[in-house]
Parts: sequence; structure tokens; C-alpha cells
Amino acid sequence: MPPLPHAHPAGLTRAQVLRMAVGLSTGVATAGLPFGAAAQKKATMNTRPIPSSKEALPVIGCGTWVGFGHAPGSDEYPRLPGVLQALFDAGGTVLDSSPMYGRAEQTTGELLAASKDRAKAFLATKVWTRGREAGIAQMEQSFAHLKAERIDLMQVHNLVDWRTQLATLREWKAQGRIRYVGITHYTASAFGEVEAVLRAETLDFLQINYSIDDRAVEQRLLPLAAERGVAVIVNQPFGGGGLLRGLRDKPLPGWAAEIDATSWAQVLLKFTLSHPAVTCVIPGTSRPEHMADNAKAGSGPVPDAAFWRRHAASVTA
Repeated sequence: MPPLPHAHPAGLTRAQVLRMAVGLSTGVATAGLPFGAAAQKKATMNTRPIPSSKEALPVIGCGTWVGFGHAPGSDEYPRLPGVLQALFDAGGTVLDSSPMYGRAEQTTGELLAASKDRAKAFLATKVWTRGREAGIAQMEQSFAHLKAERIDLMQVHNLVDWRTQLATLREWKAQGRIRYVGITHYTASAFGEVEAVLRAETLDFLQINYSIDDRAVEQRLLPLAAERGVAVIVNQPFGGGGLLRGLRDKPLPGWAAEIDATSWAQVLLKFTLSHPAVTCVIPGTSRPEHMADNAKAGSGPVPDAAFWRRHAASVTA
């Protein structure tokens, strides 16, 4: 595991893990609160500003890969309205999808149409194809699936034909059809290209993988995003799920209480949020209780680099 940067903060089933757990509006400002201070007041989700607009974005959202790929009539579908309700009740807004995620866009659109909280959602999705006309057709389908007249964030998924697609995205942003433009990736082999695009293009968002056991982006991409004024959405904060599963037999350490974390999921999410370049984290789930648990990581103190120098190794060992 590479050392934490010195100049800035670092950078059974899930249900059983939760049962085993011990009983920045101010994302940056809360970093200065004494540990445990947030417990003395009603928890509210921290927000961080989108650099290009200064719009406040809640720091915990929900990814829809796998979890929202269910159709009406399935055993999982009836649980999904509760996931949205748990997100919105906690003050979260970001829902991230993609045409790559099977039925997830359509399911998200159906659930939002039936929700009284539709206006609270910050909708993010992606274009994932080659060619201008194919990209336009795919994005029009996303609008239809999401039942949206405007999408908050459209991203070029995994940099597929990014020059062509970014040109269309900029046109649509100027027309008001989308509010923000971004790119995504999740594999270290593509980070060189991601860096080149970040340097060459004006973007609102970068979505990238980052977790306590997968920290390659700390070296160049997160500092560059901060330098370029690009908001960062983090995917795979649980190491693709394997990291969280690997912690299932470990009791939650006593030091978790110092950062108001009551589950391993919250510990992992608070690590990711400790990096000042990170704007929002989007753990995916299809279970309301997991969404509610994840959302709690968005309130309370944000630990600093010194904290993780003491404790990170005990999480990944």
C-alpha cells in the first residue's frame, strides 16, 4: 500500500456486518470538529461544492449498477422505493446510472416517477457508444427511461469515443438539456488517458474508483482534478464489494467511534471522503437499510491524514 500523501488528507452478508457493528454544507468545515461532536446535534448530511458552479452537492449518493437492474414482479423490485426514500430522508440526492447497467435507468425512472420526492434527485447517467448519431440516440433513450426533461450530469462512460461524445454534451449543456459534463473510468490501465483528458478538456466532473485498498488515484488524478476545478464522484468505495465482504468477520475497532462510524461501510466511506478532492461517493445497494447505513457516513467529522496513518493498515490487513 503506498504511503498517504503528506500534503493533504488521504487519500456473512452486509446485513450481518451491520448487526455486528458496535452500538461539508460543510464537508471541509466538519474536518475541524472535535471527534464525536456531531453526536451532540442532529445529524445532517454534509455537502461539498461543485467547483464549476459552487452548487452544494450532498456527499453520499447511490449507484444503480446491479442493485437497480430489477424489473417489476421480481423479489427485489419492491425494496427499491425504500432505497430512494432512505437516500432522500438522509439528505442525499445523487443517483448515478448508465445504459451499461441493464434495466437500471428504466427502473430509476419508474421509481422517481412514483416518488413524491422526484424533485430532490440529482440525476447522473452516461453515454457509452461510438459515433455522434449513436450517442445522441442512446442519450435520448436515457431521457426516456429516466422520464426526465433535463439530466443533471451526463458522463462519457469509460472514455468511449470521448472526443465525439463530449462535443455533443457541450452542445446539450448550452441548450440546457444537461447541466454538467463529465467523464468516467474505473481501471488503473486507463488512468494515463484519463489524466490526458483532464488536462486537455474543460470538465465539470470526473467519476473514478477510489477506496482504502485501491488508492492509485491519490498520486495524480485526484490532485489534478482539484487543480483543474473538477468535481469528483467516487465509485467502488468498497473495493468493488470484496473489501467490505472481507471485513465481515472482524469486529469494528474502538477507534471507529472517534469518527462517529457505527459500521464498516461507514468507516470505508469516511476514508474516501477524507480526500479533499472528493465531492460525492456513490455506493450501490438495493436494500433500504444499507442505503440508510451508508448515508450516515455523510455526517459528522471527517478524519484527517494523521488518523488514517494510524489506522488504515488495520482495515486492509
